[in-house]
Amino acid sequence: MNITLRLLLGYFLIVGLAAWFVLTSFSEEVKPGVRQTMEDTLVDTAHLLAEMATEQMPSGKLDTRRFAAAFERYQAREPHANIWGFKKDSLDLRVYITDARGVVVYDSEVEAVGQDYSKWNDVHLTLQGRYGVRSTQEDPGDSRSNVMHVAAPILRKGKMVGVLTVAKPTLSVQPFIDRSRQRIERAGWWLMGGALAIGLLFTWWLTRSVGLLRRYAREVSQGKKAQLPELGSGELAELGRALAEMREKLDGREYVENYVHHLAHEMKSPLTALVGAAELLDENLPPEERSRFTTSIKEQSSRLRDMLDKLLALARLEHRQVLEETVTVELRELVHTAIADLAPRLQQRRQQCDNRVTPGVQVRGDAFLLRQALTNLLENASDFSADGGQIEISAHAATGKCAISVRDHGSGIPDYALPRIFERFYSLARPGTQRKSTGLGLPFVREVALLHGGEVVLSNHPEGGVEARLVLRVG
Repeated sequence: MNITLRLLLGYFLIVGLAAWFVLTSFSEEVKPGVRQTMEDTLVDTAHLLAEMATEQMPSGKLDTRRFAAAFERYQAREPHANIWGFKKDSLDLRVYITDARGVVVYDSEVEAVGQDYSKWNDVHLTLQGRYGVRSTQEDPGDSRSNVMHVAAPILRKGKMVGVLTVAKPTLSVQPFIDRSRQRIERAGWWLMGGALAIGLLFTWWLTRSVGLLRRYAREVSQGKKAQLPELGSGELAELGRALAEMREKLDGREYVENYVHHLAHEMKSPLTALVGAAELLDENLPPEERSRFTTSIKEQSSRLRDMLDKLLALARLEHRQVLEETVTVELRELVHTAIADLAPRLQQRRQQCDNRVTPGVQVRGDAFLLRQALTNLLENASDFSADGGQIEISAHAATGKCAISVRDHGSGIPDYALPRIFERFYSLARPGTQRKSTGLGLPFVREVALLHGGEVVLSNHPEGGVEARLVLRVG
């Protein structure tokens, strides 16, 4: 299971459990809350009706005739009330009155008159001077058939002469309970959906940032010119900067060690030749021998100078992570300039360089670096071409890419050398002279290609010779 799914599941589990607990608590509190409100209303109603019943007994005896007539008029009313979207067209209060012994003397539904209710909690507790209330399930098989009974004493001159009970079925408030639960459940689903959306957004942001850092670290480990991604100013950004600093320090240390090692190895041969030639010049040599050793000293000194110059240029290039400024480069003009730079060498060896780049082909980049890279490729093509040979330069544009092709008609690259062709200081002997170059030209071209978001590929052409392809990103 990847980190994205783990984060999302963990977040959603926490939010889901919290939402379930809160919504369940709310839902469980709806029904008792509504019933408590109904009971409070019934208490007020019972005591009001008890006082009204007392006022309608002028003789001081329990007489329910006038109260019964008034209650019948109440039952005949049609309220036509609209209570928060629910219509109420009938009145559903039931009232019964018992005497001081608990015997029913009046029942708005008639059925209980004459029955002994002294054992029912509402009457029994009220007769004892306590709060009388009970909830009775009319249908044992239906939990929704509860009826709440609240009683109040009927007092005459401080003496209890009877008990008045107001009853109301809880089913009458069930629509309010059901609607409240539905709203809570709907709000719960919205909450879960919102939590999921926020979780997805948060997880996407976090995994995207981690993914950018992972890709950056992977590109660094592969030796690519990776740029630290923009991660804002939080802890992940600080982690990214720490990785970049660590990379710079490690790269710097390894870079110095590798360069010192390679430079010492490559300088050993020309220095040995210089020391040997200088020692021989101290002896009394014929003019021809002296001239030959003098020429060798000049050649080895020139080779050392070229090696150091190219090494410094490559070092500066390898430490650049991005191109600070880019311009639009016309490739045909760039190739024309590079050919002009090598005109003396080409004329000396009677080599022809054919610029086949179509006018109008353009890329964005550093014109100076691209010119140097192309010059290096042309030098290689010239070195490995025979006198009087031909070099062809063309360009092919594709979606988002442009490839500059430099092809010679020489002997090609041996198979054993292909895997090492871009190693620093690795060089093949030039045909004819058997001399080697500094081995820094192609690594330089590769660094230029990487800075431009591209690559350089060398391969043997099927029809002979070598084809070097410098692939650049367009725009």
